[in-house]
Amino acid sequence: MTTHVSSAAMARQAPLPSPLPRKVKPRLLGWLVAAGLALSTTPVFAATLPAGDVVTANERGASLTRINLTSGETTTQSIGIAPHNVQVSASGRYLMAVGDPASDDDGHGHGGGHAHGDAPGELRLYPADDPAGALVASIEVGSHPAHVISDLEGRFAFVTNAGDDSVSVVDLEARESVTTIATGEYPHGLRLSPDGQELYVANVLDGSVSVIDVAAREEVARLPVGQAPVQVGFTPDGARVFVSLRDENRVAVIDTASREVIERVEVGRLPIQVHATADGRFMLVANEGSEAEPDNRVSVIALDSLAVVATYEVGAGAHGISVDDTGRFAFITSLYDDSLSVIDLEAGAVISRHDTGQGPNGVTWVGTSRDLPEARS
Repeated sequence: MTTHVSSAAMARQAPLPSPLPRKVKPRLLGWLVAAGLALSTTPVFAATLPAGDVVTANERGASLTRINLTSGETTTQSIGIAPHNVQVSASGRYLMAVGDPASDDDGHGHGGGHAHGDAPGELRLYPADDPAGALVASIEVGSHPAHVISDLEGRFAFVTNAGDDSVSVVDLEARESVTTIATGEYPHGLRLSPDGQELYVANVLDGSVSVIDVAAREEVARLPVGQAPVQVGFTPDGARVFVSLRDENRVAVIDTASREVIERVEVGRLPIQVHATADGRFMLVANEGSEAEPDNRVSVIALDSLAVVATYEVGAGAHGISVDDTGRFAFITSLYDDSLSVIDLEAGAVISRHDTGQGPNGVTWVGTSRDLPEARS
């Protein structure tokens, strides 16, 4: 069932190519093989699904899709930008979506897609607890925004501007960009340290990770990591950061105390997003592959051994990852399959598949309106 993907490097584009496939081959006793599981648009084990919503950023469709995991109901709304990423603010107040203004057509007669020209990117805010919520604010940021994250209080947002080699700092209360921070070349994925003091930013084109002091709002270190770093993921204790190295088919592991790479772990083809489980057991890696030969696998790295202990198959072009608060459920977008898959890491199975808008990239776990998260990464 293994497919093969060319590893040709992707040229500079906005905000960054996305795609790779999937497969399930758990190696630990007690893990169930999920490769043969038939996926449908309704939950397979509805009783085990978490109560809450997941939202995907559909870049090619210029839309957001909200999925209620309990009912299986989906709501897709056009938002006027081609969102590469969506994230819940740490306060649980906003859905934050970033992208370029949407063009009238994506080249396939569908509408959506990136606008042409030098128009600045946008951060759009929506109410996190309303599936059909109206736009709260649209805030201008830099060129080709890729990812967004808020600080621990949910007061400021940080947006990577891949076209400007910078991070925009946005005041979510004043609803304006207040400054920019210089980074390495083509900053893409970023995450906030668990203590809220530092941002780590993956710079795709110069093979580095920028370390930004949140209080000082400046880059304090730039760490060489390898070829085409795309996204970073902290362990819950903040001791290590995992960095997807797209063009090496590996993940680099940084010790945050020494700020040095201490290990590189082989994963699938063209890995994109990485995300730790909240219980501190695993780091998940979405392997996208290329559009011509997508990958569909999610690699599961055990944090105690730094070994891949399971591999799950989802839809073609595994790209975005989010995880619920318990660390049990993972949510994976598939760029070329226009779908979201839910993995039950406790059962060791892919338990449901849901349709999304076109080209789902980023994804965020929202929880429920009665119990919104205090922090998201």
